[in-house]
Amino acid sequence: MENAAFDSSDETSKGECLADRKPNPAAADGLELKRKVGLFSGVALIVGNMIGSGIFISPGGVLQRSGSVGLALVMWAACGLLAILGSLSYAELGTLIPKSGGEYSYYVDGLSPLHPFWGPLPAFLYSWISVLLLRPTTFAVGCLSCASYTVYPILTSLGFCLDVEMEDLLIKMTAILYIGLITALNCYSVDWTIRVQNVFTVAKLVAIVVLIGCGIYQLSTGGTQYLAQGFEGSTTEFGTLATAFYGGLWAYDGWNNLNFVTEEIKNPYVNLPRAIMIGIPLVAVCYLSVNVAYLTVLSPKALINSDAVAVEVGNYLLGPVAFFIPLAVAMSTFGGVLTGAFATGRLCFATAREGHMVDVLSYVHVESRIPSPALIFTAIIALILVASKKITSLIDFFTFAVWIFYVLAMIVLLILRKTKPDARRPYRVPLFVPILTIVIGSYLIVAPIVTDPAIEYLYVLGVLFIGVLVYIPFVYYKCSVGFMGPVTRVVQLILSVGPTLKPAAD
Repeated sequence: MENAAFDSSDETSKGECLADRKPNPAAADGLELKRKVGLFSGVALIVGNMIGSGIFISPGGVLQRSGSVGLALVMWAACGLLAILGSLSYAELGTLIPKSGGEYSYYVDGLSPLHPFWGPLPAFLYSWISVLLLRPTTFAVGCLSCASYTVYPILTSLGFCLDVEMEDLLIKMTAILYIGLITALNCYSVDWTIRVQNVFTVAKLVAIVVLIGCGIYQLSTGGTQYLAQGFEGSTTEFGTLATAFYGGLWAYDGWNNLNFVTEEIKNPYVNLPRAIMIGIPLVAVCYLSVNVAYLTVLSPKALINSDAVAVEVGNYLLGPVAFFIPLAVAMSTFGGVLTGAFATGRLCFATAREGHMVDVLSYVHVESRIPSPALIFTAIIALILVASKKITSLIDFFTFAVWIFYVLAMIVLLILRKTKPDARRPYRVPLFVPILTIVIGSYLIVAPIVTDPAIEYLYVLGVLFIGVLVYIPFVYYKCSVGFMGPVTRVVQLILSVGPTLKPAAD
C-alpha cells in the first residue's frame, strides 16, 4: 500500500519499499475538501443516519430480551444515555483533532506517536475491519432493506405473486440500483447530497411526530393497559441485558457519523459539538416516545412478533392516510443509507491519506473536492456483498468489535489529556464521562462472550489477525504493489481526481 505523500505513478516492483523515495510535490500542494456542512445539515446527518428503518419495523428485540415493558423502556433510555456520553467525548476529540475519519484519525494522532510499530496498528485494524467489512455490509443491508420496502408494496398493489426466487432476485436488482443511485449522488455533489438528506430527515421526523401524536391520543383515551404491566417479568441475567443493550445500540448506531466529515463542516469548533448535542438527545427522545406510543396500541407480544410495527399502528389509528407510514419507512431507510454512505466514503478517504489503504482512494475530484474513488470502492464491496448469501449473519458478532474501538477512542481521549495538556480544546468533556463510557463499553464487550460464547467471535479475531499480517509488510515496512502505479493513473484520468492535502495539526 502506498502513502499519499509519494508519487504513485512511479514504476515499482512488488516488494520494493518506499522509504527511500522522494516526496511528490503534488501531494504537498494537494487539494482540500470543501466545507459545506452547516449546523442544520450536521444535525440532519446525525439524525438521518441514526433513524433508519429499525424503529419503524421491528423494535421488539429490546422488549423481548428485557422481559418487561418497564425494563425495555429503561433500556432504550439507557442506550440513548450511553450514546450521549460517547458523543460528548467525541465532541472533544473532534474539536481537538479536526480531521475527517472519526475515531480512525484519533487513533492516528493519539497512539501513533507512542510506538513506531504498535502505535499505528489500532488505527489500521479499525480501518481494516470497518472499510473492508462492517460499513460496506451496513450499506448493502440497508439497500436490501430499502429494496424490500419498495418491491413488496408495488407487487402487492399490482396484484403480482412471484415465487420466492424471483422476489429475491428482484429485491437484489433493486438494491443494486439503490447502491448505484446513492453512490452517483454522493459523487456528483455534496450540496445535492445534503439537500436530499435534509428532506428525508425532515420526512422521517414528521412520521415520528405523527406516531407520537397517535400515542398521546391513545393515552388521553385511557390506552395504558400495556404500559401498566411495568417491570413484570424483567430479566436479571447480565448476559441477556447486554444483548438487549446491543439491540438498542444498533438502533442508535451512527451517533459518531458527523466526526467522519469534520473537514467538510463549516466552523467545526462550534458546529460539531452543537450538532452532536442537538441531534443525539433528539433521537433518544424520539425513540423513547415512539416505543411508548407503540405500547398504547399493541400488546408486548404483538410488538415482539410484528414485522411492521409502525404500519400496524398507522392502520389502526390513521385510517385512509395510513399509506403515509410505509412511505415514510421507505424514505427513512433510503435517507439512512445515503448519510451512511456519505460518512463511509470519508473514512475510506482518511485511511488512504494516512497510507493505510491504496493511495488512489485518498484522491478527490479536482473541482468538487469529493472523494469519489473512496465512494466507488465502498460501493463495489457493497455490490459484491449484495450478490452473496447470508451477508447479515456475522453483523451481531462484529458489533462487539466496534465497541472495542469505541472504548479505545475513550482511552485515546484520556491519553491526549496527558500527552497534549495545553492543546486547543474548544469543548472539554468532564473526565467522568469517558471513564464511565469505558466501564459500560467494557461490560458490553465481555458479558456476551462470557455468558454465551460462540465460535463466530473467533471469526472476528481471525479477521483482525489477517489485518496484522497485511499491516507488517504494506504499512510498517511500506512495501508497494507494482501494478498500482498504472491503475492510479487510469483512475485519475477517468475520474478527474488528484492527491489531497493533509490538514496541518493544530
